[in-house]
Amino acid sequence: MLLAFDVGNSNIVLGVFRDGNLLTNWRIETDTNKSADEYGMIVNQLFMYEGLKISDVDDVIISTVVPSVLYTLQHLAMKYFQKRAIVVESGVKTGLIVKYDNPKQVGADRIVNAVAAYQKYGGPLIIIDFGTATTFCAVTERAEYLGGSIAPGLKISSEALFEKTSKLPKVELEEPGQTICKNTIQSMQSGLVYGHMGMVDYIVKRMKKELEELTPSGKPVKVIATGGLSTLIDGGVDCIDCVDKLLTLEGLEIIYEKNKKVNRPCKGKKPHESHDDE
Repeated sequence: MLLAFDVGNSNIVLGVFRDGNLLTNWRIETDTNKSADEYGMIVNQLFMYEGLKISDVDDVIISTVVPSVLYTLQHLAMKYFQKRAIVVESGVKTGLIVKYDNPKQVGADRIVNAVAAYQKYGGPLIIIDFGTATTFCAVTERAEYLGGSIAPGLKISSEALFEKTSKLPKVELEEPGQTICKNTIQSMQSGLVYGHMGMVDYIVKRMKKELEELTPSGKPVKVIATGGLSTLIDGGVDCIDCVDKLLTLEGLEIIYEKNKKVNRPCKGKKPHESHDDE
C-alpha cells in the first residue's frame, strides 16, 4: 500500500492507495508542534479504525507547503514504515514542463494538482484550489505549467475581518441567500462568499483569455476546482466545469508511480526504534 500525505497550512489530508486505487482518506489538523511519534500514533489509530495494517504500507509520499512539518513526517516514515519518503520537490518527475520563473518557488500542492488534473482531464486547463489560500493554476495542452494567481482564502478573509475589527463577529462560511442583508452576520457572509465568487469569475475569465491565446488547436479551456470550500463556491459561479475534491491525493499517487523506483527501504532501523525529534 501507498500512504500519501498532503500537508496544507490548516489541514493534513492522508490517503491510502492499493494498486492505484484510493482505499480511504482522512483529514487532520496541521500542527507544527506535534512530534513524529504523536503523528505516528494518530496514523496508527486511523489505520486501526479502518481495519488496515501499518505493516502493509510499502511506500510513503509527501507533499507539503509547511516546511517545518516535512522533517517530522520524514522521520515518521523512517521510524514507523522503514521507508525514505518520496517528497514532492524540485527534481521529482512529474510529467509537467514548469515554466515558472523559479520552479522551486511553486507550491508542491499546486504541482500535484496540475499533474492529476492534466492526466484526468487533459489541457488546456485551469485548476482552482480553495484552501487556506485560493490558488489558480494554468496548464497548456502541451503539459506546460505556466503559473497563475494566489489570493487569500475564504477562511483567511473571514478571520481577518474578525481580528482586525472591533465589533465584527466570527461567522459561518455559507451563503446568506441575498446581497442586501439586514444584519451584520449575513452582511459579512454576503461580502465574503459572494465577493469570493466574483473574484473567481473574474480571474478565470482573464486566465481563459490568456490561455486561449496559447492554444493553437482551439481546444476549450477546462476549469477544475478542488479543496474543502470548492462546493460552496461552485454553487454560485458558472465558470467551474468540475469539482474534484480528491485531486491532490490522486496527483500524489500519479507522481509516486513516476518516481517509485528511486524509493528504497531504510536499512539498519528496526520498527519503532527510538529517535529524538528536533
